[in-house]
Amino acid sequence: MSLDASSRTLLPRPEWLKIVEHTPLVSIDLIIQDAEDRVLLGWRNNEPARGTWFVPGGVIRKDETLDGAFQRIAKTEIGLTLQRGEARFVGAFEHLYTNNFAEIAGITTHYVVLAHALRVSTLPLQPADAQHREWMGLTPAELLDHPLVHENTKAYFR
Repeated sequence: MSLDASSRTLLPRPEWLKIVEHTPLVSIDLIIQDAEDRVLLGWRNNEPARGTWFVPGGVIRKDETLDGAFQRIAKTEIGLTLQRGEARFVGAFEHLYTNNFAEIAGITTHYVVLAHALRVSTLPLQPADAQHREWMGLTPAELLDHPLVHENTKAYFR
């Protein structure tokens, strides 16, 4: 039996909100750096973390392998075909938010994030999805000093 989690229909918002309310979400973040050591950051359009610069990433779907999730996230978030085997595993991190994607009061969001770092020759110029308004590249020192880079992204460089 072959499972293709990437082609599954997304859950309706009310069902997804119940999952966010009651369980931690497992996700992959992509720490992508170019030849000049700049890290790819996207300006977040949606909650949680709206209005901050954040590395690209996404939730692992039910029955999706880590390799499959990594490839899907890279393609949908930044428009690149990347392989998890090319990346260095940075570690597991917890991202705790007091809010959620639907902006319903009293529901927090809890991510367990598997952070992966990899190098590319040049950073993408345009977001591939609607979650990010724009991209920019900052060196680790610059992003640690930038007041609008989210603390969860800064944690990858501390």
